Amino acid sequence: MADEPAAQPASSRDLADASVRELADVPSVEVISRAALILMSSAAERLGLSADDPAHSPTRDLDEARRLITALAGLVTASAEYLGPHAGPLRDGLQSLQRAFRETSTVPDEPGQGPGERYTGPVR
Repeated sequence: MADEPAAQPASSRDLADASVRELADVPSVEVISRAALILMSSAAERLGLSADDPAHSPTRDLDEARRLITALAGLVTASAEYLGPHAGPLRDGLQSLQRAFRETSTVPDEPGQGPGERYTGPVR
């Protein structure tokens, strides 16, 4: 089989095309849910919730957590009608992060001014 061409490594364009084809097969609710879970996980890390002592977590950054929670609130609110049974658990997770932020912050936001509350309304 000396006449067969050697296998060529996949180009970055080939890999990108394959990724797009794979994403085309994924239902939108799953893409939205995955994005929401990434935002939730990142926000929880930034709140220090994965640490034994969140107040002294090296990953704690409330400014970053605020941004992530606000982005999550926008995504969940804007896509709720498409999420079906996934909307409730995502809303619950969002509210848990909003409450954790409120409890963690040393300078409390006014009701309705916390992260994402312009999309969800005040969280207590």
